[in-house]
Amino acid sequence: MSVDAGSNKRSADPFLDLDAYVRLPRLGGLLLSPDGTRLVVGVATPDRENSRYATALWEVDPAGERPARRLTRSVKGESSAAFTPAGDLLFTSARPDPDGDDGEGEPKAALWLQPAGGGDARVVAKLPGGVQGVLVSAGGTVVAGSGLLPSSADPDADREARKRRKDDGISAILHEEYPIRFWDHDLGPARGRLLAADLTADGALPLRDLTGHVGRALEHENEWDVAPDGRTVVATWMVAERGGSERGTLVAIDVATGARRVLADDPEQEYSNPVVSPDSARVAVVVRRRSSVDDPGTAWLALLPLAGGELAPLTAAWDRWPRGTRWTPDGSALVVGADDEGRAPLWRVDAATGAVTRLTEDDGAYTDVRISPDGRWVYALRSAVDSPPGPVRVPLSGGPVEDLPGPAGAAVRVPGRLEEVTATAVDGSPLRAWLALPADDAAPVPLLLWIHGGPLGSWNAWTWRWNPWIAVARGYAVLLPDPGLSTGYGYEFVKRGWGSWGDEPYTDLLALTDAAVARPDVDETRTAAMGGSFGGYMANWIAGHTDRFDAIVTHASLWALDQMMTTTDAAYYWSREFTMDRLDANSPHHTADAITTPMLVIHGDKDYRVPIGEALRLWWDLLSRSKDEDGTTPHKFLYFPDENHWILKPGNAKAWYATVLAFLDHHVRGKEWRRPDLLG
Repeated sequence: MSVDAGSNKRSADPFLDLDAYVRLPRLGGLLLSPDGTRLVVGVATPDRENSRYATALWEVDPAGERPARRLTRSVKGESSAAFTPAGDLLFTSARPDPDGDDGEGEPKAALWLQPAGGGDARVVAKLPGGVQGVLVSAGGTVVAGSGLLPSSADPDADREARKRRKDDGISAILHEEYPIRFWDHDLGPARGRLLAADLTADGALPLRDLTGHVGRALEHENEWDVAPDGRTVVATWMVAERGGSERGTLVAIDVATGARRVLADDPEQEYSNPVVSPDSARVAVVVRRRSSVDDPGTAWLALLPLAGGELAPLTAAWDRWPRGTRWTPDGSALVVGADDEGRAPLWRVDAATGAVTRLTEDDGAYTDVRISPDGRWVYALRSAVDSPPGPVRVPLSGGPVEDLPGPAGAAVRVPGRLEEVTATAVDGSPLRAWLALPADDAAPVPLLLWIHGGPLGSWNAWTWRWNPWIAVARGYAVLLPDPGLSTGYGYEFVKRGWGSWGDEPYTDLLALTDAAVARPDVDETRTAAMGGSFGGYMANWIAGHTDRFDAIVTHASLWALDQMMTTTDAAYYWSREFTMDRLDANSPHHTADAITTPMLVIHGDKDYRVPIGEALRLWWDLLSRSKDEDGTTPHKFLYFPDENHWILKPGNAKAWYATVLAFLDHHVRGKEWRRPDLLG
C-alpha cells in the first residue's frame, strides 16, 4: 500500500511511508577489540517521543558467523568509545548513574565500562564538561577530551565554578578571540583540554588534566592519538593568526609530565588525522596545503618521527585526498579512504615507497576502518548511493568484499535502479553523475537535479538527510551530479571552479542536466533543481540565471555572499578563496529581480555555518518583489526554529520530506497544492 507524503497511513515500503523511513536503523562508528574477536557498531533509532535519534551499541561477529546482538539499552543512548587491553568495552552516555548523584543540571556524557565477561556497565569517569574522544593504549593508558572553564585547575574546581555560574544566573560568554561559534553550538566559556589516566584494577579512571588551560588549541574538530606504548599523545593543535584566522599544527604531549613539543608547524600547511605507528616510532598524518585565492590546496599522507624530525611526504604524487588512516599491525602499510570518480574506495599505501593500491573495486564508500590484529582483514562500514551503511570485511591481500551479519536486519531494497550519466563541460572537461531512476520504465518521468554541498564533496555514499530514493519511489528521476569543485577527480577539477562558483560549477550542472533529459526515460518538460548549503547556493544561482526549471528548493543556502562570509562561523577560511570582487561577482542576491521560478526556502535557526540571515534576506527579496495585489506568492519558507545546518529530529525530517514533495508535486506535476497534514 502506498500513500502520499502527507498521509498518516503506513506502508510496507519505507520509501513511501515517512514514518517507516525515519525508523530505519542508522549505523555509525565501528570498534574492533584488541584480540580481533568483537566488532561494535552504533545503531541509531528514534526515541519514544520521535524528537531525537538515540544510539544503542551492537556487537557484530568479525568472522561473519554469529548474528549481531544488542549490548546496551537506555533512553539517552550510548556512543562507542574504545576497548581496554582486557577486552572491556568503554562507551559514553548521559544515562543516569545508578550509583551516583546526577543532580548537576543537564546531564553530560560520562564514561562507562562494560566488562568483557558480562555484567552491568558502571561509570568509571564523570566530568562536568562531558567526555569525548576516548582512546586507550595497548598498555592501558586512557586519554580523553573534556571542556573546562578557564579558571578551573581541575575537574573538581570546574564543577564548583559551573555551579557558581548557574547559581548567579550567568549565561554570558566573554570572547577575546575568533571564532565564537561552530556549526550548531556556541564556543565557550568552557575550553577543550586533554586528560589522562591509567586503568586501575577496579576499573576507576582518576582522570588528570594533561594540558591545562590552552584556550582555542583544542576547541573544535581536533584529533588526537595515543601511542601504543602509552607514553605520548599526538594531537592537532590550533594556534591564532593575525586577521582573525587560525591554523592547525601538530604537537606531541608527554603523558607523564604534560610537557608539549611541536612536531609540525608550517604557515602554508595544516595537519589532521594523526595516527601513531604500532611501534610508537612514527606518526602518519594528513597534510593539507592551505588554500589561497588562486589555489584550492591539496592533501597528502606524510610520515614523521615521533621523537621529532623532518616530515616526509608519502603520497604527494597521488592526485587524491586521503582520510581515515589506519596502520597495518606490522607497520608496513597504511589503509586510507579517498573519493574517486563518484566512489570512495579503500586504498593500501606502502609505508616505505608510498605506492598506492586500490583494495575495493565496487561502487562503495568505506568509512570507520579497523584492521584485524593478524593483518588479514580490513573491517569498515560500507555504503553506496543505493545502499545504507553496513559492516563488511575486506581481505588486505585483495579479494571480494564480504558483508557481515549486521544489526539492521534485512537489507534495504531501494525502489529503483542506479545508472551513470556523462557529459562534456564547456571547457572540455569530462563530467559524470549518478542517475537514480524508478524501476518502472512505462513513461518518461520528471527529473530532479540534486546538488551536493561542500562545495568540496561528491555524491558517492548513502545519505539519510537527502535521500533520493524517497523521490524515486514517487516516480521522479534524481540526478546526482559532481560539478567543478567536486572531490575525487583530481586537483585541476577542483581548481576550475575555485573562486568562481557561478561559472564552471553552474555550466557543469546544466551540461549534465542536458545529458539526463536527452534520455527517452526522462521528461525534459518537467524538471526541478534543489540543493543544500553550497548546493543551496547553486540552487539560488540557478534561480537567477535560468527559468528552465519548474521549481527550486534551496536549503541552508548562501544568498548574499558579502553578508554570509562575515557572519559564518569560520570566516577566515572563506576569505582565503574570495576577494571582495569575487564575492560581488558570485553573489546570487544580485539577480533577485530575474527570479521567476517558484522557490521553497528551508533553513534552521541554529545554523551557524550558514546563518539564518541568509534565508531571511532571501525570503524578503522574494516576497518584496511579489506582483500580486493581494500579496500572494508562489514561494514558500519552511522554517525550523530548533534545527541547525541539518534537519536531525525524526519528526522534523518527516516534515522536510513531506513539504519538499508537496511543493515539487504542485509545480512539477501540476497537482493541487496541499499543505502537508503533519504541519497542522
